[in-house]
Amino acid sequence: MPVSACLAALFLSLGSPAHATNPAECGVDGGPFAIAFPMQHVKKAIADKSLSILVVGAGSSQLPGPNGAANSYPARLQQSLSRKLPGVQVSVTTDVKSRRTAVDMVKTLPAELAASHPALMLWQTATVDAMQAVDPDQFSQALDKGIRKARAAGADVMFINPQYSPRTESMIALGVYVENMRWVAVQQEVPVFDRFSLMKAWSDQGTFDLYSPTKKLDMAERVHDCIGRLLADLVLEAAKPTPPADNN
Repeated sequence: MPVSACLAALFLSLGSPAHATNPAECGVDGGPFAIAFPMQHVKKAIADKSLSILVVGAGSSQLPGPNGAANSYPARLQQSLSRKLPGVQVSVTTDVKSRRTAVDMVKTLPAELAASHPALMLWQTATVDAMQAVDPDQFSQALDKGIRKARAAGADVMFINPQYSPRTESMIALGVYVENMRWVAVQQEVPVFDRFSLMKAWSDQGTFDLYSPTKKLDMAERVHDCIGRLLADLVLEAAKPTPPADNN
């Protein structure tokens, strides 16, 4: 791993006092639940007062019902960033379709990036790859390819790993894909929002009942609200000015 990556990576506990403006239930003991690297395109977009974000993902980016889109984490992310960035026009668009592997998503990236011209691409993936037992090396290669395509289009990239479910924990081998995402992210200096570990901590600590087979929609909406808020915190953390090098 490059020395620059070691120095730039900030391991963040998103439930820390620094994020106390969020509802108490969004906080969690433990962590870290994110890795932040500087995002120059996002930083410039904020300075230019116009921040466009593209969310690329699968089914867990969505919520059912007539108000599902308004209550899902992409919309909550836009609301949170708009509050935290007064005077900045924030737009979050989505390319979200069920049952897509990372390879499937990469195929449609050029068109989606050209249509929305985002400063940031949030890439949520790995669940379908795990369910289909996609070769982990093929998965990692797709991540590398997607990063290159996004950067060539002038966008920063942030990974969002799979959601955690205690009901499927023993049936879907997510661990290797979560680790591959983390490794590719560190190599390519891409921030990671560790949704998997965050939701597992919420479940273990009793914040949200993620086991019940009849999970109420209002709980899902609260989970998405927290994810949107915490994503906004990570975006702002990664867009901070790079500290000067210590030459001592």
